Amino acid sequence: MNKLTSSNLRLIPQSLTSDGGMEFGLAQTEGGNRLAVLTDSPPADFDGERTEFGSRTLSLCALTSKNSAALRSHLAWLLPHPLGLQTSAGMGDRIGLATPGHVRAARSVQGKVAPIFAQQSIREMTRTRRTPQQVMEDATWGIFQEGWKDGFGADADHLKTTADIDACLAAGYTFFTIDPGSYVDNRADSASLGELHEFSALLSGEVNARASGLLGKAFIFEDLSITFDEPTLLKAVVKYGNAIAHVAGMYRHLARAAGARPFEFEVSVDETDQPTSHAEHIYIVSELRRLGVKWVSLAPRYVGRFEKGVDYLGDLAAFETDFAGHAAIARRFGPYKLSLHSGSDKFSIYPIVARLTSGLIHLKTAGTSYLEALRAIAALDPNFFREIYEFALERYNDDRVSYHVSAELKRAPLPDAVINWPGLLDQFDAREILHVTFGSVLTEKTTSDDWRFYTRFMDILRGNPEVYASNLERHFIRHLRAMLPAEG
Repeated sequence: MNKLTSSNLRLIPQSLTSDGGMEFGLAQTEGGNRLAVLTDSPPADFDGERTEFGSRTLSLCALTSKNSAALRSHLAWLLPHPLGLQTSAGMGDRIGLATPGHVRAARSVQGKVAPIFAQQSIREMTRTRRTPQQVMEDATWGIFQEGWKDGFGADADHLKTTADIDACLAAGYTFFTIDPGSYVDNRADSASLGELHEFSALLSGEVNARASGLLGKAFIFEDLSITFDEPTLLKAVVKYGNAIAHVAGMYRHLARAAGARPFEFEVSVDETDQPTSHAEHIYIVSELRRLGVKWVSLAPRYVGRFEKGVDYLGDLAAFETDFAGHAAIARRFGPYKLSLHSGSDKFSIYPIVARLTSGLIHLKTAGTSYLEALRAIAALDPNFFREIYEFALERYNDDRVSYHVSAELKRAPLPDAVINWPGLLDQFDAREILHVTFGSVLTEKTTSDDWRFYTRFMDILRGNPEVYASNLERHFIRHLRAMLPAEG
């Protein structure tokens, strides 16, 4: 890279790399970061401003979709791939600037936790008005900037339709999380035996009780002893039968659409009213296997509460007992990873999870990276952060509807009472309020149709990238190291 580094460009050192005589780096310019490409002749696949540099051509390229795709075609380490049964962590990014901090944290556990740098749910994309392609490209530029060459995944998160699958597959995702929550029938938990018979009669033949072949079967392994008598089976069939049929349909569509492209599949039933019992877990995976679905991870609904951006809420002993059963089932019917959705900041349970799974775990985070962006803004521009907080208080009751949160406005500090604005992010109610109002903050416009917050929000972070990256690095190191099984 000697020739490119002698170009008088302000290059980010860790981004410098080469491929077949072409040299690449990320240059810092007054107009923002640019891709620098040094070649023997003008490159046809990159768009940019070209100058002669000795006998070679130097191209300065905007960070566009075309240039991102061209860069990935030259640097294979920028392409996501399946991660298998490695301990893994998804690091969602709602604003597109978090990947450098994520990469730095991943280096602290290099080889021990496989990262997913591109991850965002369809719900979050809708709220932030981003596309699967934009999420992938933002992650690509962050990975390139930091020179991460040790592999990563890309999670198309909480997909509900085949159109969601198609859009994410076209953008290059490799990990597909299916959310059949709207097909789960929570009436099963309180239904009588007669009602269960009535409800089960409405299910398709593919997933009815008889088709499962589980009636009367007993499963005894490790510390579990589960028998599928009629009430137990019918409850599982009614609660999850339609969800399983939906998952199987989504899997078949993905397999056809992907063709020879490798992919990984996760099933998520975590966003439901009632926990997934051990018998229901066995029913789900038995049916998935019978229907030909292959999955790498599963997210049951565990006991207790997994709320956004805060620690686990519930009895830790009860969680350990419940999780131990789910881990035993994952070993018996897999192996596959157990997935923790809304998994950020659950520091009290990470040691339990790591020990009981021996690392067969996938952690999924999203909003905690947005909160660290707010922490940076609170330190850099407290007055602006106050404006965001006041707006979040106004929006909370509307924005909380689709989330499992328990923060209350009456318990959140009043703006006039706040002395330490970064510290506000450590107060339970304020933290959840700021967490779930991200979509409103990032998309709110004024009467003149200008962005109310977004432009200033992004300008502050882009102008102080090390503050945000340092926050993320520190925060995620704490997460990733806690996920590792204890040595010895």
